[in-house]
Amino acid sequence: MGILSNILGKIFPSSHAAPAPAAPAGTAPAGAGTSATPAQPAPVAMSEVDVEKLLDDKAKNAGEKLNWKTSIVDLMKLLALDSSLASRKELAKELHYSGDPNDSASMNVWLHRQVMNKVAANGGKVPADLKD
Repeated sequence: MGILSNILGKIFPSSHAAPAPAAPAGTAPAGAGTSATPAQPAPVAMSEVDVEKLLDDKAKNAGEKLNWKTSIVDLMKLLALDSSLASRKELAKELHYSGDPNDSASMNVWLHRQVMNKVAANGGKVPADLKD
């Protein structure tokens, strides 16, 4: 599991996750009898997660001032994830950062924006000024 997956997992409840893949064709769930088609789970409506409220609430209880709205380091700390430069470089690779990974300031700004965009793309309600 990648760093982005860890971030998304910390923000979204497990009920928000994508539905499990259906059983392979030709297999029937236990107790399905002789039905020719396997039972499919009903689609689950995903509710939008208010990311700002969720993270602001976490920040209030963090024990230190963490500015998750502007800092990828603080966002990762708030989510109890490794925020080291090595971890951020790994996240940059995962997100296909094409800039200089040794220019950590530029990379961090880019990472924060990309993470906020990914959170929004996965059903998070993110403030407009935090994403492209």
